[in-house]
Amino acid sequence: MTPLHKDGSLDLASLGQLIHFNIQQGINYLVSLGTTGETAVLSKEEKKEVWKHTVQVVGGRVPLLIGLGGNDTAALCRELEHLDLDGFDAVLSVSPYYNRPSQEGLYQHYCLLEKASPLPLMIYNVPARTGMNISAATTLRLAEASPKFIGIKEASGNFAQIMEIIRLRRKDFLVVSGDDNLTLPLMAAGCDGLISVAANCFPGPVSAMVKNALEGRYREARDLHYRLLHAMDLLFSEGSPAGVKAALSIKNICGSTVRLPNVEASAGLLSALEAEMAAKEL
Repeated sequence: MTPLHKDGSLDLASLGQLIHFNIQQGINYLVSLGTTGETAVLSKEEKKEVWKHTVQVVGGRVPLLIGLGGNDTAALCRELEHLDLDGFDAVLSVSPYYNRPSQEGLYQHYCLLEKASPLPLMIYNVPARTGMNISAATTLRLAEASPKFIGIKEASGNFAQIMEIIRLRRKDFLVVSGDDNLTLPLMAAGCDGLISVAANCFPGPVSAMVKNALEGRYREARDLHYRLLHAMDLLFSEGSPAGVKAALSIKNICGSTVRLPNVEASAGLLSALEAEMAAKEL
């Protein structure tokens, strides 16, 4: 998540607080400027500021992924070749949006990124935002094409598709949930973890839920899942990251400002979040 001042400018001090909070609460790794980071409304210069500040604050304490995607393959390859990626461990790259390429187009897009990137790549499938699903067959084809493809963040919500990837994947190819509220059942089916929106504001319980599931303690994981579930729904009820920023403002970690076309959480949502967070001790 990218904190902003009330005038809409970057709030790097609050970004530092957010990073410290997440690491102290037990997260295993961070993604800088994924979808929740409002990348669609940040300039190239602002993105570079956020990436640089994040590397400095993290200081090697946890692995760090850089969010870098787009719908112009050639431009994205040039960016990968020339961007300063020092301090990052891998690239999380969302599939092309708006263009609606074929499965062959998606495959070739990622193959060119693989050649251009000096870092390992994690594929990101979120068809509700991009307009095109990456099929299980295409994901598996990419996994076999290069060991540089280390995994996929799967946010299709399609259990059959995700289980097919898990069933046939390369042994070391990670399948990571991209939907907070579906993470527990997906982990029961074999997912390896989560890239989370809710962990921005509830890193402790979200991380504990994932850890418990990974270690086979499903009763404890289920208790945390249901403790978090309504709050997770509230976070998305007026769009992301408006709900996340509202929750973080309640915790006094940063403000609630977002950039248009997103708008700040309503007074009703803020009140509902305050009540749920108090009731569930989040």
